[in-house]
Amino acid sequence: MSKDYYEILGISRTVAAEEIKKAYRKLAMKYHPDRNPKDKEAEARFKEATEAYEILSDVQKRKIYDTYGHEGLKSSGYQGPGNFEDIFSSFGDIFGDLFGGGMGRRRGRQGPLRGSDLRYDLSISFMEAVHGLSREIEITKRDTCWTCEGSGLRPGYQSQVCSACQGRGQVVRAQGFFQISTTCPQCQGDGEIITEPCNDCDGIGLTSVKKKVSLKIPAGVDTGAQMRLGGAGEGGRKGGATGDLYVVIHVDPHEFFERDGDTIYCQLPISMTDAILGCNPEVPTIHGSKKLKIPKGVQSGEAFTLKNEGVPNLRGHGKGDMIVEVKVVTPIKLTKKQKELLQEFRKEESDKKGDEVGEGFLKKFFHKK
Repeated sequence: MSKDYYEILGISRTVAAEEIKKAYRKLAMKYHPDRNPKDKEAEARFKEATEAYEILSDVQKRKIYDTYGHEGLKSSGYQGPGNFEDIFSSFGDIFGDLFGGGMGRRRGRQGPLRGSDLRYDLSISFMEAVHGLSREIEITKRDTCWTCEGSGLRPGYQSQVCSACQGRGQVVRAQGFFQISTTCPQCQGDGEIITEPCNDCDGIGLTSVKKKVSLKIPAGVDTGAQMRLGGAGEGGRKGGATGDLYVVIHVDPHEFFERDGDTIYCQLPISMTDAILGCNPEVPTIHGSKKLKIPKGVQSGEAFTLKNEGVPNLRGHGKGDMIVEVKVVTPIKLTKKQKELLQEFRKEESDKKGDEVGEGFLKKFFHKK
């Protein structure tokens, strides 16, 4: 589904979690299949709203969606909601509020919990982006506790069934004619209580560690490029899978070169005499120096193309070109002899009968009808 999740729920991108829940509750009440039997449109709207709520109510999924959009969710392994039975199980507290606790299955104890995804912003130089590089980075993250293997329990002990909810993870209370099911405040929905927590992780199942990660960044990356390293994120709990690490690239600007896609642009300053007589200078490129033939009489702003002197294409389609723009530099400090030579040159220029420069141009311009 490519429709914007915030648009589906009718909320802004900055709303708090409670507002997301309220918006979803309102739509679920309106489009629930039990209230709209055999209404395919209502069923579709209900599924849309449910998927939007599943993403936006989860802090990590919402962060991935806000940063990378739908493609980021797909890359992180999200496949969308399952059938209605799965939906009711996942959103039992919501449907309990709406329908008195009888719609969804009781959640019970939580199963394996996947680790959170992480983001790392990496700055590299212009030339590193052009040619690619290998780099080792160090990240601080929460990893699965080796002592308790993510269970949060001290080795040799077991958790106890929560006495408040009897292991269901939810408590039901009466309100008028309705029964309202809410998350158990004693076990926070786990359905179990850890009475003997692991000494190394204090019962969390995760410990803070520093990890070194090796990156191989291909030639041709640019600012905004993202690398996904599966299994390099935070550790899982209770046997859950490890999250992923997303590395976002930021490329520093260059003092001489500019880039647009695979094409490199630069300005080449040349002297006035070289512009008049022509020259064959060495031009720096991202791959080394290259001879460039500049014809006599070149004008400032004229551009020349050096084929295959640009950035390697990320998909392996060769290299881009380099565009060199000539910039004629007018001398400011002149010797006496240079001034004399230029004055003589100007005198000869003024004796020409051409009307494209100097007084000839002005006469032609002002007398034009």
